[in-house]
Amino acid sequence: MVSKIILQAATKGIHLYLKDGNLAYKAPEGALTKEFKELIIENKAQIIAHLQLQEQESTFEQAQLKPVLRNESLPLSFAQRRLWLLDQIDGGSAHYNMPAALKLTGTLNEDALQQAIVDILVRHESLRTCFVAGDDGEPLQLIRNLDSFEVQLTDLSALSSQAQQTRIAEAVSTEEEKLFDLARDLMLRAQLLKVSAKEHILLITMHHIASDGWSQEILVNEFSRLYTAYVQGQSNPLPPLAIQYGDYAHWQRNYLQGAVLNEQLTYWEKQLADLPVLHSLPLDHLRPAVQSFAGNHHISRIDQATHQRLMALCQTQGATLFMGLHAAFSVLLARYSNEQDIVVGTPVANREQAEVAGVIGFFVNTLVLRSDLSAKPDFLELLKQSKTMLLDAYARQQVPFEQIVERLQPERSLSHSPLFQVMLALQNNGAGRLSLPGLELSEVQRHGPGIAQFDLTLNISEEVEGLVLAWEFNTDLFKAQTIERM
Repeated sequence: MVSKIILQAATKGIHLYLKDGNLAYKAPEGALTKEFKELIIENKAQIIAHLQLQEQESTFEQAQLKPVLRNESLPLSFAQRRLWLLDQIDGGSAHYNMPAALKLTGTLNEDALQQAIVDILVRHESLRTCFVAGDDGEPLQLIRNLDSFEVQLTDLSALSSQAQQTRIAEAVSTEEEKLFDLARDLMLRAQLLKVSAKEHILLITMHHIASDGWSQEILVNEFSRLYTAYVQGQSNPLPPLAIQYGDYAHWQRNYLQGAVLNEQLTYWEKQLADLPVLHSLPLDHLRPAVQSFAGNHHISRIDQATHQRLMALCQTQGATLFMGLHAAFSVLLARYSNEQDIVVGTPVANREQAEVAGVIGFFVNTLVLRSDLSAKPDFLELLKQSKTMLLDAYARQQVPFEQIVERLQPERSLSHSPLFQVMLALQNNGAGRLSLPGLELSEVQRHGPGIAQFDLTLNISEEVEGLVLAWEFNTDLFKAQTIERM
């Protein structure tokens, strides 16, 4: 909830910060509505705690993030460079497409929809960026002007219901699998399927090199505000962005080097010394020589009462819910693998600077978490271990995962990802809220094979009824029944 409030504030141009330990803000005139101010007041204590934790996590002094001139070549961020290299090696891949399909029921204003998407493309340079090799072979960002952009409309209204469903399924599948040309394309695509006068399907896909989970929420929130404004005959309500992703990439490349980078990497080098090459979870199938990304999902739940008990236990130790979930997940993996050195990855938003809170871009970083169960710790002891380890990791979250891999030089294989193959994520930064006047929205259910970026990923989300556990697993390694038993 707190991260969602901070994101909403950034979208409105409101900057929340701490001044002498108290919550303060800067906002354009009229941006801080009475309702939003009341929401901030209701969550004031949690917002202050969140901002204090951000300050603690950033233990090294950060150089100021400033706009840079666009008449000089802009480098890629470390994370972008990794995806660009993978794209060059693979010859293009849909693994890093970020598709969304929404059913819009009601009266759709197509002109307002078109203008809202165009304005988002104009607003965020990251979505208009191409990636090309420079004279030295290193990739560079080329930011395009938006000469024109049209949301493609396909009219299916004359078809039978069965034919419509077939065409919709085909369109969703084709859109998900369509490759981006990183050297030429915009990093956002959009198309509209007309089912009837009162029903449309909106398909939007971004490439991960220009986006991440937080960015999807920004897209949803900004699209909602823009579409609503245009339907009501108003002008663009979004304040200009002071910083673009290219500025962040330039900052990262120039700041995270030398002594600053070396100090952080020295910690990771020590923390991850003699790391297991692979997890030891028993597989149902032999691991392929080349890693596949064929995936499926299984959903399980933890009831609200158990959720609350875990929350209360974590609070007694001054730990977060994620610290408790990490400890519990480590125990589960240890029991199934019969190992004591447990390694998992976890994503972090990596948006410590307030200036980038409302910017669409590839900021997310990956931390490698390591648990030692060799002394047979009880759960409280393991929770304390997870707390200490995670706080140390958060304090060094700016160090790109790619740099850690380069420093550690782990044994590389085409059959699995380096350093870790199991991921744990708590989705607690709130989904973007898409509310459009005159329309009811629902997600289009996807069919067909899924994608698994890792051997096993556990995505946990907090819901009213408790915790929802979404297990994403590689079907070339695990049977569905194996994951269900976990």
